[in-house]
Amino acid sequence: MKPRQKRILYIVLAIAAVGLAVGLVLNALKDNVSLYFTPTQVYNKEAPQGRSFRIGGLVEEGSIERQKDGLTVHFMITDLKQKLPVVYKGILPDLFKEGKGVVAQGKMEADGVMHASEVLAKHDENYMPPEAADALKRAEAASAVSAPATK
Repeated sequence: MKPRQKRILYIVLAIAAVGLAVGLVLNALKDNVSLYFTPTQVYNKEAPQGRSFRIGGLVEEGSIERQKDGLTVHFMITDLKQKLPVVYKGILPDLFKEGKGVVAQGKMEADGVMHASEVLAKHDENYMPPEAADALKRAEAASAVSAPATK
């Protein structure tokens, strides 16, 4: 084999190896990426079906229902425009309360209920995921425009 052919062979093998490595990394990341959605986006069917994702918003007032087993909790997440029922089985964070920010990770089932595998509560009064804060601001602005002013 001529030196030029050897160089071309090495370049082709290197490109194939890099392509294989990139393909394996992307395949591994595909299963671990958790996208974030708001209740309005889920209602509009923008969230993936059959895949895990995160949803954030506020825990709706009066929506928390605890089952007798002490671990299963039903509640509603809202972005002040739409609301979504969530079921979680496990120990909730201490900061989980009605009217407070929450992020739940899980899958949407055919019954329209999100079955959460993890629930995170915001850790102080100033923090909220940027996507949730933006969604709440948009919902408040939309409701202010559509609500008639009363005096």
